[in-house]
Amino acid sequence: MTEDILKELTWRDAINQVTDADGLREQMTKEQIGVYVGIDPTGDSMHIGHLIPFMILKRFQLAGQKPVIVVGGGTGSIGDPSGKKSERKLLSQTEVAANVEKIRAQMVKLFGEDGFSIVNNFDWLGSMGLLEVLRDYGKLFSINTMLAKDVVASRLEAGISFTEFTYQILQAIDFHELWKRESVRLQVGGSDQWGNITGGIDLIHKLEGSEAPAFGLTVPLLLKADGTKFGKTEGGAVWLDPAKTTPFEFYQFWLNTADSDVEKMLKYFTFLSQTEINDLVVDLAENAAERNAQRRLAEEVTTFVHGAAALKTAEMMTKVLFGNADVSTLTKDEVAILAGNVPTFGLDGAELGLLDLVVAAGLETSKTRAREAVTSGAIRVNGEQITDVEAMVNPAAKYEGAYVIVKRGKKKWAVGVVR
Repeated sequence: MTEDILKELTWRDAINQVTDADGLREQMTKEQIGVYVGIDPTGDSMHIGHLIPFMILKRFQLAGQKPVIVVGGGTGSIGDPSGKKSERKLLSQTEVAANVEKIRAQMVKLFGEDGFSIVNNFDWLGSMGLLEVLRDYGKLFSINTMLAKDVVASRLEAGISFTEFTYQILQAIDFHELWKRESVRLQVGGSDQWGNITGGIDLIHKLEGSEAPAFGLTVPLLLKADGTKFGKTEGGAVWLDPAKTTPFEFYQFWLNTADSDVEKMLKYFTFLSQTEINDLVVDLAENAAERNAQRRLAEEVTTFVHGAAALKTAEMMTKVLFGNADVSTLTKDEVAILAGNVPTFGLDGAELGLLDLVVAAGLETSKTRAREAVTSGAIRVNGEQITDVEAMVNPAAKYEGAYVIVKRGKKKWAVGVVR
């Protein structure tokens, strides 16, 4: 158990603001507290940007506290104005419910089966009537205070609907409900959630008394060394859903971390000790070309999100695509994974000439250019270099007759999928 979780988070540069740190420390010595992070199901998968507060939640779990995850089936129907310059698109209840279940499954993979709670705030918000909300809660919120919240103030010029304006009331109700239901004493969120979190603390104090233990902690906005926002790539978001971002692509994202960002990412996204991280940083300075720090980062995060088997596959794929791994030893299932990460083309299963295969694979634009590539030794089929321009290829020869792997040079790949 971590002796002082707040001290560790400070070392990891993972605290932006915290209310009454000394009081929070004292509360954690008195009882196992509930610590909650919420996520609205606006999509059917989390992305790595969502991971930031949940990494903090996992650390509290490892320090002996109880994680409580709120999947916002209720608030997700409204739309949080935080971090947005315009109104969010409202989802149907059917869409929200489907997203809730997918995100719930991802949370189980991160936090395990026991020792934590996953709740849906629709369970209490969905049964509240308008008059109940206005009478029991609305009277406790000052319009002046609500307007002064950064997330609202930043939207006043462009405009904000009454729906999104009242979001902070619903999040405050969540904190109070969880305070009662799950012994939640701490809410963790991104830096843009500070106003919503303190609104919940104020509500608890008004309803439960000024001495009621309630605390808030926010995580800094994570920026890369070049000043850009973490988590975005040229291809878009990096998703936790393996159907959206394959474990290989996920692994490669972390492996390609810039040297200037590795230490920060190791602190945020791994559970390695201070000594282990410091050793990796020293090694990076002395042996940058080896990229051992990046490799360890990729190993740790991929295992945490996708599991040990997925890491093994990602490493295998990395050796195949960027190393000298012998693809002739791959199994049919492993080639299927390769096919999910490189261009594919269809084959009817009939024997065909090597030059026709190279053109069909899109590795050359004509048989003339394909001939030049073959004679120069640039073409490999199923791992075997072929220099005979008259050679014929039998798709049934390898991988149970399901695939043909074609490679040109060091980096151009294609997998023929037998129909």
